[in-house]
Amino acid sequence: MIQAGLQLPNFTFPDRTVDQLFDTLSDAAQAADESGFDSLFVMDHFFQLPLLGPPELEMLEAYTLLGALAARTENVDLATLVTGVTYRNPALLAKILTTLDVVSKGRAILGIGAAWYAEEHRALGFEFPKGSVRYEKLEDALNICRSMFTQRQTTFEGKHTSVTGAWNSPPPVRPGGPPIMVGGAGERHTLRLAAQYADASNLNCGFDEVPHKLEVLAGHCATFGRDVAEISTSVLGTLVIGATHEDAVRVLSEMLAGRGVDASTLPLDDIDELRKVLPRFFVGSPDEVTEQASNLLALGIDGIVVNMPFQTHDPDAVALAGRALAAAHR
Repeated sequence: MIQAGLQLPNFTFPDRTVDQLFDTLSDAAQAADESGFDSLFVMDHFFQLPLLGPPELEMLEAYTLLGALAARTENVDLATLVTGVTYRNPALLAKILTTLDVVSKGRAILGIGAAWYAEEHRALGFEFPKGSVRYEKLEDALNICRSMFTQRQTTFEGKHTSVTGAWNSPPPVRPGGPPIMVGGAGERHTLRLAAQYADASNLNCGFDEVPHKLEVLAGHCATFGRDVAEISTSVLGTLVIGATHEDAVRVLSEMLAGRGVDASTLPLDDIDELRKVLPRFFVGSPDEVTEQASNLLALGIDGIVVNMPFQTHDPDAVALAGRALAAAHR
């Protein structure tokens, strides 16, 4: 289902005004749509994450943005990576995804996880229960959403959330409704729920961990009598690309300098050594990125989702990345 995905994680562009913000994101989405990416993701957060910047940086609400991007694109599937189960009532979430599917003519994916950002919950007044409860809520949501995607009316009694005679009309455009992708790499709960309920699993783990995580997922699938090949697997990484290796290194150096890291201390001219320091990065020219992606796919993963936090505003870089990742599947 997902071979080459682009995540838009950054909405802060110092040279753009607020009224230019959506057009900047739309340009990136259209470049992705036309260049080889098959899916487009945004984060389901309400202020910026610590690894990407301070919380006061710009952040747009995920599903409003996806609905708008649906009108600016034609090919890419649209999803969050991923929705926190604590943020929305599951029946409302099913309705939101169904609406996105109708607006996009069948291109919605439900990306969902157990939520983790405690500070955001506290700041906005969302309940943030202990982990075991969040996983129970996630299981309720998976059941409710799947039923509402496929049934005219849903009645379900869960441990924390129940619905009675819930209508979902009109139904989704895509037969069977939006595919469900569970995000995360927790072996005890997340991968078990993916094996039991999901169409796809996105792993937020180190690339060297991928073979083991796939083995765990396969083990859970065996428990439920399910073929692991039924589940599309992908992994999330960060990509820095340039027309040449030197161009990519320049962009990477500027990105790291913005985070207080002196890039001159890194082995910038040796990709293999550099990726030991930045193990979840793809860095280089299009040919170098294609080779790096091909090596990752050879570990048994079906697809790769990348974010480009320093190049989101550059449609040419996005298009270059889309073509490079698409080439890795040939």
